[in-house]
Amino acid sequence: MLTITNITQQFGDKILYEGLDLQLNSGEHMGLIGQNGAGKSTLIKIITGEILPDDGRIVWQKNAHVGYLDQYVEVEESLSIREFLRSAFKEEFEKEAEIGRLYTEYGETLDDRLLEKAGRLQTQLDQGDFYQIDTLVNEMSTGLGINILGMDTQLKNLSGGQRSKLILAKLLLEKPDVLILDEPTNHLDDEHITWLTQFLQEFPGAFLVVSHDRAFLNQITTHIADIEFGRLIKYTGNLTQALKQKEQNRESYLRQYHAQQKQIEKTESYIRKYKAGSRSTMAKSRQKQLDKIERLTPPGSTAKPNFDFPYAPIVTTLALETTALEIGYERPLLDPINLTIRYGEKVAIRGFNGIGKSTLLKTLIGEINKLGGDFHFPENTQINYFSQDLVWHNPFETPLQYLSDLYPKATIKELRKHLSRAGLPNQLAQEPLSTLSGGEQTKVKLCQMTMQKGNFLILDEPTNHIDQETKVSLQQSLASFAGTVIIVSHEQEFYQDITSRVIDISVD
Repeated sequence: MLTITNITQQFGDKILYEGLDLQLNSGEHMGLIGQNGAGKSTLIKIITGEILPDDGRIVWQKNAHVGYLDQYVEVEESLSIREFLRSAFKEEFEKEAEIGRLYTEYGETLDDRLLEKAGRLQTQLDQGDFYQIDTLVNEMSTGLGINILGMDTQLKNLSGGQRSKLILAKLLLEKPDVLILDEPTNHLDDEHITWLTQFLQEFPGAFLVVSHDRAFLNQITTHIADIEFGRLIKYTGNLTQALKQKEQNRESYLRQYHAQQKQIEKTESYIRKYKAGSRSTMAKSRQKQLDKIERLTPPGSTAKPNFDFPYAPIVTTLALETTALEIGYERPLLDPINLTIRYGEKVAIRGFNGIGKSTLLKTLIGEINKLGGDFHFPENTQINYFSQDLVWHNPFETPLQYLSDLYPKATIKELRKHLSRAGLPNQLAQEPLSTLSGGEQTKVKLCQMTMQKGNFLILDEPTNHIDQETKVSLQQSLASFAGTVIIVSHEQEFYQDITSRVIDISVD
């Protein structure tokens, strides 16, 4: 279905990959993995033609219908949810209109060829999904939790997450031959991830999915493409099987790399020793041999993240109490909330997408006004908040400049140290925020939290863009934090071992 040949991509001094090859065959369900900044989203953009590679070729099978989950695609905002989803069947509606036009023309000309053409189009509609469109739209909107938004709601009234989910639904209704999905679970809750998992397991075509949700990826894949060391390796099997194979390959690669380095060092030492003496001819011959060696790429030097959220001591029994709290914008999103969280508790908040989890957190930190009721934090509460939105006041600033503006008393050396501990080496610390991957931008925000004392951590979907190594480090940091923690996350695997309670919020 897709052949990628000899792709090379470089941004400034950073080489993402050299001579990268990949083949996606009919029916293959492939996951694309790699550490933050390895170039996964860039490869998706190259595949979809959004950016041109420095070198190499992308070849699609002729007439392949490719569906790409573009969360930033322009949409007609006046359309209702139902109208937008029905637009997935544009070709079928055009055929119906053409049949009507042919019958009208036949009435005027009595040309039997028009009847034959109308008959062929009618057969295509009969054999396709045309007379099931409303059923398919309803099933899709229920499966992804879109129906709760109101099928007559206009697109202009949807949040970014709700719109992303709607675009995914339309894409799936179009039934392309190949799906290209970049983080499709970011705006889905547990129930709808389960539905999407089953849909993709049964999907008859091929797909390429980027996701940091390991449980999801493990259940939907038959192949894994892994970007590491600037190369791409394709494995057969799901994520668990691929990682086992990768570990064996990694050990073998490291042995080869170190053996080659040892041989290069030995040869260079010989050349230095004899290049001017009686064995200079031999030394030149060794130099020619050395120049021809295809050198293995050094093992990845990605800094391993290590988060430490500074604790501000506080003496209290309760950390948060809400009384008939009403949250929302013009009208309440939920029934009045009565909630008590004890000091030192670590809780997860769960509920379907769009129900108001983020709105609740923004109300608690004072970003949004409450609509009714009340909530109370004890005196000396210091909240440290992580927002899931990767929006920057000045996206052309570097991480160093961004943190320096927030903490002007900190030295550049201190800021670099904090960024390095968050998994951002000095090179990335000096790149514009807008050029960093989603995972790298998330690390900047987590780094910001490590520079601020607190006794109440509130995190809204912190795992959306980060790789497994960063997730594990964040888990460990939250587990050891002495204060209170609230986590909103669609990844049960992330929060289940560090939280003592899960709070489900729903509408009666």
